[in-house]
Amino acid sequence: MPRFLVHIHTGPADPNKATLGCLVALAAARKGHDVTVFFAGDGVHLLAPDHAGIEGEGTGRLGDHLVGLAETGARFRVSGMSAKARGYDAALLDGHPAEFAQPDALVDLAQAADTLLCY
Repeated sequence: MPRFLVHIHTGPADPNKATLGCLVALAAARKGHDVTVFFAGDGVHLLAPDHAGIEGEGTGRLGDHLVGLAETGARFRVSGMSAKARGYDAALLDGHPAEFAQPDALVDLAQAADTLLCY
């Protein structure tokens, strides 16, 4: 099964790009691919409950994409450094198939991936 890594570093300030990344990750997961989504930079905000309602133009609602990704077995990695710098703690991961990761994990995931997409 091909491995997809989707690196999302765009936050809620650009809902079209942020939701597009999650939509593409969900499309890959629904096709049966092994999907990991790595949230870094402002992208870590996307896992906060108060941002689940953001919606892109033609790219859908973020909360729906995150639920769909979880249901397909996709895994989330969240930059611990980005989260901490933005005031988040482990509660950010609640309700998501997520764990904190460091930059070396992103490098390892990129190296192992068959396809890498960045949003």
